[in-house]
Amino acid sequence: MTIERPTTTQLLDLASRLHIQLTDAQAEEYLAMMQANFDAYDQIDALPDEIPAVHYARDAGYRPNAEENPLNAWYYKTEVKGAKAGKLSGRSVALKDNVALAGVPMMNGSSTLEGFVPSFDATIVTRMLDEGVTILGKATCEHFCLSGGSHTSDPAPVHNPHRYGYAAGGSSSGSAALVASGEVDLAIACDQGGSIRIPSSFCGVYGLKPTFGLVPYTGIMPIENTFDHVGPVSRNVRDNALLLEVLAGDDGLDPRQYAVKKDDYLSYLDRGVKGLKIGIVREGFELPNMDSRVAETVRHAAAEFEKLGAIVEEISLPEHYLAGALWSPIGCEGLTAQMMHGNGMGFNWKGQYDIRLMDKHKDWRKQADKLSPTLKICMFVGQYGIEQYGGKYYAKAQNIARRARAAYDQKLTEYDLLLMPTVLIVAQPLPDQDASITEYISKAFEMIGNTAAQDITGHPAMSVPCGVVDGLPVGMMLIGRYFAEGTIYQAAAAFESAVDWHHR
Repeated sequence: MTIERPTTTQLLDLASRLHIQLTDAQAEEYLAMMQANFDAYDQIDALPDEIPAVHYARDAGYRPNAEENPLNAWYYKTEVKGAKAGKLSGRSVALKDNVALAGVPMMNGSSTLEGFVPSFDATIVTRMLDEGVTILGKATCEHFCLSGGSHTSDPAPVHNPHRYGYAAGGSSSGSAALVASGEVDLAIACDQGGSIRIPSSFCGVYGLKPTFGLVPYTGIMPIENTFDHVGPVSRNVRDNALLLEVLAGDDGLDPRQYAVKKDDYLSYLDRGVKGLKIGIVREGFELPNMDSRVAETVRHAAAEFEKLGAIVEEISLPEHYLAGALWSPIGCEGLTAQMMHGNGMGFNWKGQYDIRLMDKHKDWRKQADKLSPTLKICMFVGQYGIEQYGGKYYAKAQNIARRARAAYDQKLTEYDLLLMPTVLIVAQPLPDQDASITEYISKAFEMIGNTAAQDITGHPAMSVPCGVVDGLPVGMMLIGRYFAEGTIYQAAAAFESAVDWHHR
């Protein structure tokens, strides 16, 4: 098969878009010289793609009806059984619907991607199946993962299992809702601005965003290579640590991974917190929309650590605000360049590209009006920054991000863990279908004030359920040093053993 060659008219148009002016004669001369390059394209086109082998039998599954899916937390149900024995034998898991499961549809919350079926399994899928897990399907997620609320997924919102009609959190909305409702033991979630921790907080489960790069993102649709994270959601700390042991480690295909340090996370669970130093980050309690009842609940939980023998002190970390602000240029310009203009994969990195995903996702341009308001506003900001300023604010924000990380690192030389509320509020009512653009977007981003910062700095952070306000769960966030997930689990397990958060 040969690729289609451009005509002279097409080359003239293309050159014009590159701000290059050609005469017809020049265009014809360039076209003649370009043929050798296109011959190389023909050669590549004729070769089979290089994709990972798929193991373990499965079928495409089905999309459950409303009776079987009352929270709208499932996108697709199926059953893929892993090895007969392993660390996860007897456990069930749901995959966030941006994670590739070969042969099973993947929509990533957007009707523009509907109909796409992955051809290979994500690295973490293979790792879980090799350890005996049973995959029960794909969990609904928010529209291209760009919402901390759960009202942006096509075609309908995900409901909170604690109160129907309220947000489950996002963007891993279905993942947290399915674990909290007991439909699965475990779930995979992803986090670019808080999307593991926000729904975990709203739904009252344990959600860990690992250190940047600890868990390979290969086979998962990205938003932006520099802050994509994937991690475990569970109903207890032990299961969370067990799943991370299976997920973690270099796969040689993900550019996010370098100098990865995997640990024996289960060995931390019974150590207690006596002597641990925990810094309560003042800035994490002082954002404008902080619910004072949430703040009080988290401070009360922090005091439990003191009773358990930890040293708990209030500290100031002004760079927490800075890290949150850095998300806008990095996130908006980065996702516009990679996820949208780059058709999901982007350019300039070595690893496993999903060619079929790129082929499908490129057609967003033909149906861009269907994109969610949350994605549109990020694209508007990102495209403006790219066109008007040549991407310099993206670049400057990436440079300054090192300063924000260094400030976190410095505090984490003085303290073993940092502590703050995961989310500033409890789950809120889902907006009406006819909500204004302003309400739709506000309800998607009103809760990310504390969580976005650690996606920029890359530090591991976990939402630990610690109480209720008006019958809805509250999450306490524990933040650790790079690759110190074990210390987070150590503290979370001690708290879990000592405190029944359901009755606080």
